Amino acid sequence: MFLTFLFTPWLLLALPVLYFVLPYIRNWQIQNVPGPFAAKFTNLWLLYECRRCRRSLTVHELHSKLGKLVRISPNQVSIADPDAIPIVYGHGTGFLKSDYYDAFVSIQRGIFNTRDRVEHTRKRKTISHTFSLKNVGEFEQYIHHNLEQLATQWDNRSKQADGGYFKFDALNWFNYVAFDVIGDLAFGAPFGMLEKGADIAEVQMKPGAPPTSAPAIEVLNRRGEVSNAIGCLPQMKPYAKYIPDAFFYKGVEAVQNLAGIAIARVDARLAAAERGEIQRVDLLARLMQGKDENGNKMGRSELTAEALTQLIAGSDTTSNTSCALLYHCLMHPEVVKKLQAELDQALPSNDVPQFAQVKDLPYLDMVIQETLRIHSTSSQGLPRVVPPGPGVEVAGHHFPQGVVLSVPAYTMHHSKEIWGPDADKFRPERWEKVTERQKLAFIPFSYGPRACVGRNVAEMELALIVATVFRRYEFELYQDYLETREGFLRKPLGLQVGMRRRKA
Repeated sequence: MFLTFLFTPWLLLALPVLYFVLPYIRNWQIQNVPGPFAAKFTNLWLLYECRRCRRSLTVHELHSKLGKLVRISPNQVSIADPDAIPIVYGHGTGFLKSDYYDAFVSIQRGIFNTRDRVEHTRKRKTISHTFSLKNVGEFEQYIHHNLEQLATQWDNRSKQADGGYFKFDALNWFNYVAFDVIGDLAFGAPFGMLEKGADIAEVQMKPGAPPTSAPAIEVLNRRGEVSNAIGCLPQMKPYAKYIPDAFFYKGVEAVQNLAGIAIARVDARLAAAERGEIQRVDLLARLMQGKDENGNKMGRSELTAEALTQLIAGSDTTSNTSCALLYHCLMHPEVVKKLQAELDQALPSNDVPQFAQVKDLPYLDMVIQETLRIHSTSSQGLPRVVPPGPGVEVAGHHFPQGVVLSVPAYTMHHSKEIWGPDADKFRPERWEKVTERQKLAFIPFSYGPRACVGRNVAEMELALIVATVFRRYEFELYQDYLETREGFLRKPLGLQVGMRRRKA
C-alpha cells in the first residue's frame, strides 16, 4: 500500500509543491515582510533578476514602493536603513557571510569568500599588513609607471587627430590601465594590455601546464555575472555548466579561465623569484612575507587564491569607477572646469603626478566620492546570516537566527531621505558638508571587519588616474546615457568620447 502511494501521480505532483511551500512555512517569522510573491517561495526569483543583470535596480524599485524592508527570497530580507549597517556588517555582531559566497570559490577560499570567522581572522591578519599605508606607498611606483604608459598611448592618438579630438571608447583604456596596474602589483609584471591596446592575458589551468591566452576583461565580466546568479542558489554550482544557456556555461568557463590567469602569473612570478630575477617590493612579495599568529606563511594554493582575489577586487572596480567618473564629469562641464582649475594650480606640469601632490586636493576628493556614491560600482546588498541566539532587532522588526539580511548599497547611495531631493544628481559639492547619517550610509567599500582590505590602494590609484587624465587631456562626450550591466559589480558598457592633449 505504501509503495503504491509512493509512486502515485499525486505524490509526484506534490513534490514540487512541497519544494516551494516548505521554505515559505519554515520562514514564517518574516511572512509579514512585503516582497514579490514568487520571492516568498523560491530563490529562483532573485536568480532570475541576477540573470537579467539588474538585481540592484530591481531591489531599489521595490524599496521605493514597499518601504525599508523587502523580502527578496524565502529567507532573505533587504533592509534600506543606514542604522542596519553596523548591526549587519559591524564588528562583534556575530553575523557571518551566507552560502551566496560559495559560488565565488574556484582555486580555494580566499579572504573574500571565506565564511568561517576563525579562518577569516587568520587570513586578515596575514594579509592586512600588505595594505598598510607604509606598504601602499611602496606600490605607487607601479601605478605611476602604467599611467605613464597610458599617457604615451593617448598622446599618440591625440597626435593622429591633428589638433582635433581622437574618438574612442574610454572604457577599454580604463580597463587596460586597471588590469596592468594590478598585474604589476599582484603578479610582478603588467599584463601588457596598455602596450598592445588589447584585452589579452596568459592562462595556465594548473602549474606547469602549457600556457594559452584569454580575454581577461571579458572573462572577469562573465565570471562576476554567473557567480552572482549562482550565489542565489549555490546548490546549482556543480550543474551550471550543463545549463543550455550561454550565460551559465560560458560563465563557468570564465571562472576556470580566471583562475588559470592567476595560476599562470603566480607560477611565473615565483619561478622568477627563485631564479633571482625579481627582487622588488610589490603586493605579491608582501603576501609571500605575511604570517599568521602562529608564524605560518601561505601555501602556494592559498597564495594564488589571494592573488586572484586582488586581481578581481583591484581591476574592474577601478576601471568601472574611472569610466563612470569621466562620464558624469563630462555631463557637467562646470565640474570639469572646477576640477581642472584645482589640478592646474596644484600641479606644475601635466606629467603623471605623485600621490603626495594630489592626495589632499579637496575638489578632486569630492568628485571621486560623488562618483562612488552615484555610480555605486558595488551596488547590491551583501548577504549576512543572523547568528545563533535570540535573533536581532533591525528597522523595527525582529529577525530570528538563520535569516539572511542585506543592506543594498545602491539604495543607500540614492535615498532621497538620506541625500536630499537631488540624490540622483551628480553634485560633488554635497561633500563639502555631509551629515553623520550620510557618512554611515556611504558604503562603497562595505563596512566592518569584512570591508575591502585594499581600500588604501584603490583610493590612491583613483586619485592618480583622475588627476592624470584631467590635467593632461580635454574631452568631448558623444553619448547622453551611461548604459550599465550588473554582475557582482555594476559595470558601464562603453563610453564614446573625443580626447586631445591640453596645453601644458
